[in-house]
Parts: sequence; structure tokens; C-alpha cells
Amino acid sequence: MAIILNSHLFAGNPLRSKTPKLHDPLSLSSSFESLKSHLHENPETHPPNSPFFKVLLFKKGRPLVSSSIEEEDGVAPSWHLGWIDLADCKIILGKHGVQLTETSLVYLGSRAEEHVVYWAMDVFENRELVTELRNSKQLCFVELRTLMIATDWTDSWVMGDLAIAGHGRALLEWHNQSRFCGHCGDKTVPKEAGRMKQCSNEICKKSVYPRLDPVVIMLVIDRENNRVLLGRQSRFVPRMWSCLAGFIEPGESLEEAVRREAYEETGIEVGEVVYHSSQPWPVGPNSLPCQLMVGFFAYAKSLEINVDKEELEDARWHSREDVRKALRFAEYKKEQRLAAAKVDQMIKAVKKRRSSSAGYLAKSGELAPMFVPGPFAIAHHLISTWANQDPPTGTKAQMKKPPSGFVSKL
Repeated sequence: MAIILNSHLFAGNPLRSKTPKLHDPLSLSSSFESLKSHLHENPETHPPNSPFFKVLLFKKGRPLVSSSIEEEDGVAPSWHLGWIDLADCKIILGKHGVQLTETSLVYLGSRAEEHVVYWAMDVFENRELVTELRNSKQLCFVELRTLMIATDWTDSWVMGDLAIAGHGRALLEWHNQSRFCGHCGDKTVPKEAGRMKQCSNEICKKSVYPRLDPVVIMLVIDRENNRVLLGRQSRFVPRMWSCLAGFIEPGESLEEAVRREAYEETGIEVGEVVYHSSQPWPVGPNSLPCQLMVGFFAYAKSLEINVDKEELEDARWHSREDVRKALRFAEYKKEQRLAAAKVDQMIKAVKKRRSSSAGYLAKSGELAPMFVPGPFAIAHHLISTWANQDPPTGTKAQMKKPPSGFVSKL
């Protein structure tokens, strides 16, 4: 089976964050002014051609979602974002003592063809609100990582929803982490519809923008022996192996970060470094609300492994045939369907939930001897690209046009 992705999960956000014209009704500034007039219920100040507004609620980084169909005839249900019209959202939140204000909403973007502007809002723990959303609207707050695994990568609409949810979580978690000015310590206040913050101290007034943490992730290749270096962290489930990765340090290039991380973690010296693709990763810890995974192929100059046990539990060379076997027998689609069914049960408050296979069953029903991350992660596509074809190198790689999609043959 071939897995074809037009973009990585969390990429390909369908919402437009900016408009060509400043005074376009869907632009950030115009829609924010229109939003304020709607919230204050002053129709006389509604701008002409005012757009519709929809809100996506989050609770502790979990977006509000719905399930589209009943599971039947082997077809797994599909999740979608639980958008609420602004007027309905104001009524629902007001019933539970939550005030909807322009400073509590964060601008996500617009869809011009729908004349709709979309916003995100963080709500804190409120059991009565959670119960009403589930009972009256069949909506539930679900962990973004769970939705990631449950996403059907052949469904472009759900892929777009996941990208929107990741963007919303990253912005809201950044707001939670930047409540105070790092320069003077005073409180910060949202500006530009939540797309930036500013220190409230009139003397300081320092501007703060959303944080992005770049990470290099690399597949180290032993070209002569037709094998790759994969590592294991102690938090991995049994038999899981993946690419090496690490944060970029100040003052170094992406290529230097690849070489440094490979050497620090495994003692392997890397020469040539070739770019593959990048993936937003908004499912890390709250302190790192959005990492950007920058993927590379890295060609080894040395072969003797010396694992840094503080970084990795183990690292080993794996042959192309072993990697192909792991990709061929792991049932990623089955794992996705199980996760989708779990989300459906959470929304419908079904107590008995199916458990995932936690290790990817082989098609024979036995646990695979080794497996790599699923198609939701850039690591999967680095590994599968190498397993199924030789990656381009050097000048040829830089001149080659990027593919229109990522293909993994399973």
C-alpha cells in the first residue's frame, strides 16, 4: 500500500491569515473591529459587508471536535472541528459564567469563499460546560496528539482541520506562556487580534511575537553498507525506532546542527547533509507550543556507534530490507481507524473504549519485530523515502524540484 500525502500533517492550513487589501472585510484589522461591534451588540457600528464569525474552543490545549458518522460496515468514523457560531458561543459561555470578549479571542484566519472569519478561545476547567457541549451539541475536547493519530490522511478536509487545530493550540499555548514581559516583568496584553502581545508598562511596551522552536531531524545513512542509523528513547514503546533529532543552538546553521546532534548522540561523524522537507509540530510540551521539524538525509563518514545514554537508550544500524519489512507489515491504517473509533467513543461518552495496538501489529496478527513512527510524523517519510528509493545527493538534490506529495510504499 502506498501512502501519498500532499503535505505533512499539521501543514497545509486552509485558512488565509492575511488579505491583499488592508480594508478587506476579512482582513485581521477589519474583522476585529467588526467582531467588537458584534460582541457589544451594537448593530449601528457593524461595518458594511460584515463577515460571519465562528469560534473554536480549546481546553488545556484540546480542541473541541465532533464525529461525523456512525461506525458501520468496517468504515471508521471521521472527526471534525466543532466550530460554534459567535452568537451561540456567547450564549453558551455566558450560561456558565464565562465572558466572551475581544481580548479572549485569537484570530485564526478566513475562508474567502465562505465569507467567514475563524477564531480560537481557551476555556478553563468547567465540568458543566463540558457536559452541555457533549449533550446538546455532541462535541468533546480531545487531545491533539490523539486526533493526529486518528486523522485519515486521504481526507483533505480532516487534514485541513488538523492543521487549523495545531495552529490554534500553538497560538493559545503561547499566550499562556507569555503572560508577563520578559524584559520588565509587567503583564502583557493581546494586540492585533491576539497575533502579538505587548507589555502593559508604558515605559517598556515591548512587543512579543509567537514562539517557534526549530528542530533538526535526520536520517543518518551508511551508503556503502546500504543501512540507516535509528535511535530509541526510553519513552518509546517497545520495538519502536526513529530518526535522530535535536534543537538548533544559537549561532549554528541547520547543517551544523545535524552534524553536531548526530555526533553528540551516537558518535557518528556526518559529512553531506541534504534537505528533505519540514513539518510543524504543535504537540510537544506546553513550554514549547510549536516546534518546526526540519528534515534531512545525513551521510555518515564514520560507522562506530558510541551512544550517549543521557540522550538515547540505544542506537543501531538497520538494513534496508529490515526497514522495508517493518514498513510493509505495520498496519498503520488499522491504527488510524482504532484511534478514530476512540475519538468517536469519547464524544459519545462511551465508557468501554478500544485500546490501540501499542506496537503496530503485523498483518499476521503478531507484533512486528520493529516498527517506525506512523505517517503522521516526518520521521516516517524520511525513513520510507530511503527504504524505497535512494535519496538524491549533492547539487543534484538542490536542483531537483520538490515533489508535489510525499509517497510511502507499504
